[in-house]
Amino acid sequence: MTELAPWHDRSKGRHGQGNGHSGEGQRSPGTRLKVVLYNPRAVFFTMPLALLAIGSELDPDVYEVVIVDGRLDARAEETIASQVKGALCLGVTVLTGAPISDALRISRIAKSARPDLPVIWGGWHPSLFARECLVEPAVDVTVRGQGEETFVDIVQRLADGRPLDDCAGCTVRLADGSIQENPARALASVEKFRAHDYGLIPVERYFELKGKRQLDYISSQGCNFRCAFCSDPFVYGRKWVGLEPTRMALRLKELWDRYHFNDVNFQDETFFTKRERVDALAKRIVESGMKITWAATMRADQGVRLPDEVWERCKQSGLRRLLVGVESGSDEMLKRIAKDIKIEQVFSTADQMLKYGIAGHFPFIVGFPAESDASIQATLDCAKKLRSASPDFLTPIYYFKPYPGSALVMEAVERGYRLPETLDAWAQFDYVAGEPGPWVSPEKFQLIERFKFFHELAWERASPAKRLLQKLARYRCNNDAYRWPLEMHLTRWLVPAQKLS
Repeated sequence: MTELAPWHDRSKGRHGQGNGHSGEGQRSPGTRLKVVLYNPRAVFFTMPLALLAIGSELDPDVYEVVIVDGRLDARAEETIASQVKGALCLGVTVLTGAPISDALRISRIAKSARPDLPVIWGGWHPSLFARECLVEPAVDVTVRGQGEETFVDIVQRLADGRPLDDCAGCTVRLADGSIQENPARALASVEKFRAHDYGLIPVERYFELKGKRQLDYISSQGCNFRCAFCSDPFVYGRKWVGLEPTRMALRLKELWDRYHFNDVNFQDETFFTKRERVDALAKRIVESGMKITWAATMRADQGVRLPDEVWERCKQSGLRRLLVGVESGSDEMLKRIAKDIKIEQVFSTADQMLKYGIAGHFPFIVGFPAESDASIQATLDCAKKLRSASPDFLTPIYYFKPYPGSALVMEAVERGYRLPETLDAWAQFDYVAGEPGPWVSPEKFQLIERFKFFHELAWERASPAKRLLQKLARYRCNNDAYRWPLEMHLTRWLVPAQKLS
């Protein structure tokens, strides 16, 4: 019998209890079963929407859901050790990168406190590495893709003492130590799920940490597109499901009446997938009387197809900012990475945003395997053109990292790139900041880093004290003159760059 046998014993009802519960996790008559959910520490304070989704889907008459957020709880270790004593299971949402370290630490603490406790990981990393995560003894089950139905099924089986060996959508370590990957679960319509219960989290605390009364909200799951650098096609199979706009507007109004937020940050992968849906939502926001602003994601090809009347309605309803992924300034590279847009569409969409006074976030990626110097220069030129169009247009530049699940991973591996092989190694994998891949020479890295600094400074809203520096930065950008960057070194010495992940 493996060291994880205790939770298997419980799930099989070996303790003589009719519902399969043993020790700490047993339910007393008239009480609810406790399910503990954990959000690992990170440097951002987005509300834990994934945990809200699965926690809200559990029947509140049967289950008590406790969400612990490591970013909010300075004593999260003690909180988890205490909470799991009476819990049915612990669920952890896990992003690739630094959050893995905290997820591992908390999972191990929970197992130390309750060896028989089922620990379930979900989120992006377990969706991509379902089996690999189960090499860790403190993790018993991984959920792949959309988690609502799968997690409810897992919890109900644990409560009833039924095994998980035929539970769709998850991968399980069996009692003999072997790992079984169960069949995938089809992407379900989000319309069938319960509305997210924001009462499960301290909403005011997130407002405080964000420094603004901004509500995070997700209205759809998945993505129809095929970008070769993205893992969405692998996780969601290029499918998309979204909430009906009337229901969404009513729910937002209920939340607005309760929490008095003034901004909504839609966390959808592709919010503008169906323009009729967005148009209807904008109309209903206006009709509701809510005084809010909102931000969302848009593809450039969606922007050029959006009629003026919909742009106008979105602006009227409070649209303040759009995130439009550009990725590359080269049409040739865009074709290679299957972005399925053209640079002219980016600028047409940007023109519409300028017309309606909408801020923009236009991220780029450089350093794809075998990317030419001409392609990188095209990206830098495109970023300059967009950034100089408005101080409200941001154009961050990231280095390509072979994120697991993407079509470019195989190409990267073929060129000699080695992906991390352990969870601890993946915890050091920074796909936001840090060094580029081996395809970017030290000289090219130096050029890009200098460009990023001066490019940001050149067109920001600068204080009077920064005006001279800004003029120098504009000169450098306009003339591609980045040698001897004394201003950059001095500024970074005085104000260290913010950690991104």
